[in-house]
Amino acid sequence: MTKLRYMTAGESHGKMLTAIIDGFPAGLKIDIAGVNAELTRRQGGAGRGGRMRIESDEVCFTAGLRNSVTTGNPIAFYISNNDHAAWQNYMDCGSCDTTRRKVTAVRPGHADLSGCLKYNHKDARNVLERASARETAARAAVGAVCKQLLSALGIEVYSKVVSVGGIPFLPPDGGAEISAAVSAARVNGDTLGGKISVYARNVKAGFGSHTQYDKKAEYLLMGCIGSIQGVKSVSVGLGEGYGAVLGSAAHDGIYLDNSGAKPRFYRKTNNAGGIEGGMTNGEELVINLTMKPIPTLMKPLDTVDIETLKPAAAAAERSDVSAVEACAVVAEAALAYALAELILERTGGDYMEEIITRYRDLP
Repeated sequence: MTKLRYMTAGESHGKMLTAIIDGFPAGLKIDIAGVNAELTRRQGGAGRGGRMRIESDEVCFTAGLRNSVTTGNPIAFYISNNDHAAWQNYMDCGSCDTTRRKVTAVRPGHADLSGCLKYNHKDARNVLERASARETAARAAVGAVCKQLLSALGIEVYSKVVSVGGIPFLPPDGGAEISAAVSAARVNGDTLGGKISVYARNVKAGFGSHTQYDKKAEYLLMGCIGSIQGVKSVSVGLGEGYGAVLGSAAHDGIYLDNSGAKPRFYRKTNNAGGIEGGMTNGEELVINLTMKPIPTLMKPLDTVDIETLKPAAAAAERSDVSAVEACAVVAEAALAYALAELILERTGGDYMEEIITRYRDLP
């Protein structure tokens, strides 16, 4: 069995985003409309900018599927960037004008300056186009494919927006207070971050390992989620709350349920967030993350122009005011991919029937 892995490519205003998923098992019928539905979810939410009115994200699979069923070969797909039509004179892999649309007034909080210093670029356009959260459209599609694999095993991945700009999300009011805060930030040329929780239910125990640091479930799960653009903190279960409680209140008691065909261990609380000792413990996975405010501001912060080396106002690229709801969709995708990797590593198998059987037979 090949290890599950993926790679994306593409720039924000380039022709397209592309991805390859390697090590995906054969025999899974992919609901392509379902993948596109996840891309549509990623485009929504309060605070999204004008770019989302231009794009109509749809995945086009080019390899690894036959009659919509995975073959075991590498899966390849692309998502076209509609906005490339307005940028092709400045963003083309062949000949284009690199003297225009330059960004030298590097933005605080973005990859601009660090990327220019690392790669010796004189134009942050070469950095920001790839560092852009536009790349998460490809990640959302990868995660949507992995979600369908998990669904075949009876595993559900979902998320909740906890707060935006420090304001709790309240379903009864439809997030009206958050919408008002987003509108105010837009008027003021500012941006908002927020907090999200992402979950996976019906995950069996024993995925990950205590034996090495890089085999621990948190190593992969938190790393995948922490790598999402704009995410600055990740925690499991009670998370930072562990620092304020006694051990007697922090840890989850273990109980035995003998009512079924097999004895089942369970917990009445889930402060551990479904992970103990680097392994899933059979309870619901709970991963919490915080997304920082988007660093592109319409009222820019102070910076230094890397071309003139003089003080300047930071560049103002077209951007969102808030993308917390979109980040929640991407976090689901990241969790789905990481969990699929952990499960395939343990169950082995090159086609879905044997994976499903092996997962079902786990204690």
